[in-house]
Amino acid sequence: MPQLNLEKIKKVYFIGIGGIGVSAIARMMALSGKEVRGSDMSLSEVTHDLTQLGIRIDHGQSIDLIPKGTELVIYTIAVATFDPKLIEAIDARGIPRKTYPEMLGIISADRFTIAISGTHGKTTTTAMTAKVFLDTGLDPTVIVGSFLKDQKSNFIAGKSKYFIVEACEYRRSFLNLTPTILVITNIDNDHLDYYKDMADIQSAFTELVSKIPPHGAVICDPNDPTVAPVIKNAPCKIIDYTGYLYPNIALKVPGMHNKKNAAAVSAIADLTGISERATKASLETFSGTWRRFEYKGISASGAIVYDDYGHHPTEIQATLAGARELFKKERIIVVFQPHLYSRTKDHRAHFGMSFKDADMVILPPIYPAREVFDPSITSDMVMAEINKNGGKAKAVADFNEALALLKKEAKKGDVIMTMGAGDVYTIGEAFLK
Repeated sequence: MPQLNLEKIKKVYFIGIGGIGVSAIARMMALSGKEVRGSDMSLSEVTHDLTQLGIRIDHGQSIDLIPKGTELVIYTIAVATFDPKLIEAIDARGIPRKTYPEMLGIISADRFTIAISGTHGKTTTTAMTAKVFLDTGLDPTVIVGSFLKDQKSNFIAGKSKYFIVEACEYRRSFLNLTPTILVITNIDNDHLDYYKDMADIQSAFTELVSKIPPHGAVICDPNDPTVAPVIKNAPCKIIDYTGYLYPNIALKVPGMHNKKNAAAVSAIADLTGISERATKASLETFSGTWRRFEYKGISASGAIVYDDYGHHPTEIQATLAGARELFKKERIIVVFQPHLYSRTKDHRAHFGMSFKDADMVILPPIYPAREVFDPSITSDMVMAEINKNGGKAKAVADFNEALALLKKEAKKGDVIMTMGAGDVYTIGEAFLK
């Protein structure tokens, strides 16, 4: 396929435009004056916000939705796996196409790229980094896997050389990037619908590390046993972010995991010439992002409602530990929607041990996302594991039953936490109404 000249391309179509990453590229192109359209299998808050920019969004997924004259199709990486005939149809029409990760690679190629990778914490760490750079006038371009609260967007168009980007390991997507500075927050077993095992996951991170230039740096915890093999032959310097764990920093976001995220950001700031004083001042006013321990409101019954994107057992455990730091004596009720049949099956024992800081867990059906319905894997499996570990969990048939149970159980002063990568947040919103 010939080299793309993005300057000359005027009409772009996005498939899976509601994805948090894909939507950022759509925003970027719309704001640069291109004619942007797109489609998604489900409409959401993300697609609603895009329509406010004048982007027309079709509900569904078909070659017939792509208008004549389209010069480029950008699509979510899942399309090639789950709808290969659509890719064939695009090729048959002779329309150039790029995946979301490939487009990130094109954006990254000629910039000073700061890539934030890791199984957990990369969204928050990316958002923290963006805030520090914005607060100190460095005017970065930013793509993050959530909405930044101040900008109410997952994309910032900056004019400086800096490109701050969340780097996802799914299907080795982050290998399209060309980072100068790479953060590895941590490495854990995840995306086992694609990776064979931990060694396979580490091989992807090792390949990414090998791309860092000699004048660049990898910021990580080099003593973490899952990270150490990945950086063994790094071609650049290694910076230990644990040396930046300032004991007197007062973060608004709770939990040790967020202190580690802030430490990684402090290391980035130090490398790029931002003073420790300015970095700490910025971090101490960081209040989180959309769907990351996000305060939603207080119900008529006096229960406090939060929402969190956590869907891996390690993330859930860390988030609930942070919640327990804030709410030492209050009752915490979690509405957790498992994400993917494969993840539920692979981690069900770990899920059972991840809710020890919750007093009650309500489990709606699994959010399948990109996976085909599998009746053999259900939320009842997670319920059984939680209860086996001394917790109190109940699986429900649908969102209506979850909401009814929540209304019955929640009392004044209780803390309600909706958790999961699907649409579980709508239960919390309905509860508040």
